[in-house]
Amino acid sequence: MKLCYFNDFRLGVVAGDRVVDVTDAVSDIPHLDRQDLMKGLIERFETYRGRLEAAAAGGGGVPASGVRLRPPLTRPSTIDCMAVNYMEDGTRPEPAPINAFHKAPSCIIGDGDTMVLGDIPATVFEGEAELGAIISRRAENVPEADAMDYIFGYTCFIDGSARGLPPPGNVFFQVKSRATFAPIGPWIVTADEIADPHKLQVTLTNSGKVMQNFNTDDMAHRIPRIIEWLSSIHPLDAGDIVATGTNHRGLHPFMDGDVIALEIEKVGTLSIHVRDDLKRKWERITRREHAESGKEGPHTTQVSGKYA
Repeated sequence: MKLCYFNDFRLGVVAGDRVVDVTDAVSDIPHLDRQDLMKGLIERFETYRGRLEAAAAGGGGVPASGVRLRPPLTRPSTIDCMAVNYMEDGTRPEPAPINAFHKAPSCIIGDGDTMVLGDIPATVFEGEAELGAIISRRAENVPEADAMDYIFGYTCFIDGSARGLPPPGNVFFQVKSRATFAPIGPWIVTADEIADPHKLQVTLTNSGKVMQNFNTDDMAHRIPRIIEWLSSIHPLDAGDIVATGTNHRGLHPFMDGDVIALEIEKVGTLSIHVRDDLKRKWERITRREHAESGKEGPHTTQVSGKYA
């Protein structure tokens, strides 16, 4: 089942090319406003599954092309992002030690929204294509063998980054938790629709050109191990997002006017725009291409605009 928010945060089931409004069918879930309904539904999904299936099977709905899709989650208690969690097409001799960072939930935007590159001296702005796993219920000290029972579903996730901000050192807060730097969507696909989340093709295009293209089978620490490790550090709650990492070789500069589309097999396609009022420019090459050219540093350098 595909669950979404649309228009003024009506809750919908995506059935083919139509969106069926199921807000009224779940309105008895306790909530402050509709933006809380998705989390409440995740917590009570088995109770409401029948109602949603009946609504979707009943026909009706409106064309998905005629609605504004919203982020399928707006208020997770946390977003945990895995760091250096891919084998990078065999270029890493061994997995990096398991590691992660937090991204502020207030950074979330949805399909069709705009990532804004701020007036800051970043050496480059990038967005990382990632599979996002959605937690189904409170998870604390979960053993790896049981971890998949705590996954409600999956969504597309773009991890925005403003690299190289001063001072040098541990600056992940300002690199990662900037407003608009957590695009998610276009919906949540429930876990029962994806037999193996470690065999999904991930493709990110920038203005139609393929930049990232990898499979989740290259993941170094897989989802059961991720959940075991994260839940040993802090509890995860229903509706929390775990971004499972990316293959860095296709990372490249995001610039003003870019149209980004992240497609994950069996999940969907998340599209966003990029805006930079300073109109800064970088060479349009990937990290892999930069490294193969023999140039210094992890990414291409800025060529024009403020801070160049």
